[in-house]
Amino acid sequence: MVNTGMQLISFTCAVTGWIMAIAVTALPQWKVSAFIGSNILTSEIKWEGIWMNCIYQTTGHMQCKTYDSMLALPPDIQAARALMCLAIFMGWLSCTVSCCGMKCTTCAGDDRQAKAGIALSGGVLFILTGLYVFVLKILIGTGLNISIHPN
Repeated sequence: MVNTGMQLISFTCAVTGWIMAIAVTALPQWKVSAFIGSNILTSEIKWEGIWMNCIYQTTGHMQCKTYDSMLALPPDIQAARALMCLAIFMGWLSCTVSCCGMKCTTCAGDDRQAKAGIALSGGVLFILTGLYVFVLKILIGTGLNISIHPN
């Protein structure tokens, strides 16, 4: 097994990534588009997220509206919601399992083999969590690229 310091650093990095995934899920800046009229006073920025749409105008006003119906959403947004919620749950599960397998905890008693197996399981779950977010990034990025460049 690795030393305690390496486990704590790895765990801190993994938890930071999980917290970032939660933040990305909540923020509406998944797709950003700007409209600039004939003068600078009529410009606006439109943010589209998986939970809401927001419009920010140059006058300083921002208006956000959550989606009315889940069934009326496009399939890519429904898939994004599902994968991000699954990734957040898997991250929580990873944190729980990893904490039980770390050297600095007393779970599993003095059995070093059991603790090593639990820590390995937590690490694998963290990797799966990252893969869910990464696959979603590829799907959303590919969909945006196709919508911008249809040919």
